Amino acid sequence: MKTKKILTVIVTVFFVLFISFILKAYFDGRFQSVETFSEYIKGFGLLAPFALVVVQALQVIFPVLPGLAGCAAGAVLFGSAGGFWCNYIGISAGSIAAFFLARKYGVKLVEKLFSKEKYEKYSQWAQKSKSYILFLFLGMALPLFPDDFFCYFSGLTKMQAKKFAAIIIVGKPWCILAYSLAFAAI
Repeated sequence: MKTKKILTVIVTVFFVLFISFILKAYFDGRFQSVETFSEYIKGFGLLAPFALVVVQALQVIFPVLPGLAGCAAGAVLFGSAGGFWCNYIGISAGSIAAFFLARKYGVKLVEKLFSKEKYEKYSQWAQKSKSYILFLFLGMALPLFPDDFFCYFSGLTKMQAKKFAAIIIVGKPWCILAYSLAFAAI
């Protein structure tokens, strides 16, 4: 039991430090372009793929971080396949985390991260819609969909967590793959 507590403290400290480094990098302008972001990720050396996965998860949880730069940097640094896997794992983990954060903290959290008007607009529509699940799946599969908002928003609906996770796991790879192939070709 004591080992578990020590491990929990170590993991928590590591996570807090890592988030601090990410936020510092953001405020230092490391996320302003694909070039600056790629250099930042490359600076992690052998841990660069892990760093990209974590940053991509965090960019969903903290929607101020740019996700497209991560997709481009992943493809540039690790090729289309390596970039795809780093981005897919990170974005999927962040999407599922956002769903659970909304489920736990409710409307107030979503309204702090996004506009109240946006929430109310989609809330009224989703309550009446019989096709929300199809809409969400297609949105996750297509590029330029406001994914972060809908990950949080879905956590406020009656959708089962398993169904949401399945939509992310099956729907999300398609647009990430398209980004990875496009950016690797540049």
